[in-house]
Amino acid sequence: MVEHDDWETLLRRANAGDGAALAQFLRAVSPSIRTILRARGAGLPVDQQEDVLQEVLLAIHLKRHTWQPDAPVRPWVHAIARYKLIDACRRRGAAIHVPIDPFAETLADPHQRVPLAGRDAEQLLAQIDPRSAALVRAVAIEGESAEAAGAPLGLTGGAARVALHRALKRLRQIVKG
Repeated sequence: MVEHDDWETLLRRANAGDGAALAQFLRAVSPSIRTILRARGAGLPVDQQEDVLQEVLLAIHLKRHTWQPDAPVRPWVHAIARYKLIDACRRRGAAIHVPIDPFAETLADPHQRVPLAGRDAEQLLAQIDPRSAALVRAVAIEGESAEAAGAPLGLTGGAARVALHRALKRLRQIVKG
């Protein structure tokens, strides 16, 4: 088994054109990469982890010239493995699902209204012109589109978005004092 200290020597030789050193280097780094993939890619089936291993080895082969000979090899290899694993998880649409039942009592109810939030919003909206307040109320509070909110006010969708932006800017200025 090749030690991590020898990885640099093997990769230097491989970059100098020694094909046997490249093959030995790829065999030497494979167990370390496989360990990373199993630890960080636990959500992927083993066969997909092996596919990612092959992608990492191919990337190392194709990009070995980017390794700086005065830098350690291990972080470079691990970075490639990490990015290839991230790519694989994105392709798969991997998501972490954590059951929230044990925490249900401590989580905020998303349907519960924040006390006084409506009153505070209305107080702020009262400080700007009625048209701007109506736009903010319709888009930001009630969830309407800018086009739908602007139509009753005689505004196109683009004009409504500009007016909404300006209204929100005025509200930020009021809040900042």
